[in-house]
Amino acid sequence: MDGKKRCDWGSHDNPLFVKYHDEEWGVPVRDDRMLFEFLLLEGFQAGLRWITILKKRDNFRQSFDNFDAKKIARYDEKKIEELMENSGIVRNRRKIEAAVVNGDAFLEVQKEFGSFSDYIWSFVNGKPVVNKRKRMGEIPANTELSDEISKDLKNRGFKFVGSTIIYAYMQATGMVNDHTVDCFRYVEV
Repeated sequence: MDGKKRCDWGSHDNPLFVKYHDEEWGVPVRDDRMLFEFLLLEGFQAGLRWITILKKRDNFRQSFDNFDAKKIARYDEKKIEELMENSGIVRNRRKIEAAVVNGDAFLEVQKEFGSFSDYIWSFVNGKPVVNKRKRMGEIPANTELSDEISKDLKNRGFKFVGSTIIYAYMQATGMVNDHTVDCFRYVEV
């Protein structure tokens, strides 16, 4: 490799995984479309490995209209059946149907708060929570904050937004910096 110290999970031999760790994971995301993409992808990842989602990410973007919440909220049964036949994505009916429900809920949050970004980032007062983890084993699967956000999202009608999914979402979108302190990305993000 390149000799850079990474979080243990980011040191895999798969270049797609390394690229994701080095360029995206933990970088604060404020763009609503990207926030929606991560929300749906984290939901699709439930019960699977993240590398599975990364490998299918381009297919997800194409199949889900580049994660345009307005379009996804209007998906009908015909579109859901089409997605169920698409081997380029995770073909789980409950997750696909949840994406449609989440599109609608996402639009409602945008209406209420002006943007989904304003809403989701309000839980951390607009700035990332910077943790000082020395080992991956110190990183929890969920926190009181992810519990709170999960509960609020569920109350707003979102699906596949359990606390563990939401903590992974917070990590991915930079709401928390969980790079280990010896990782070269820790200071950069």
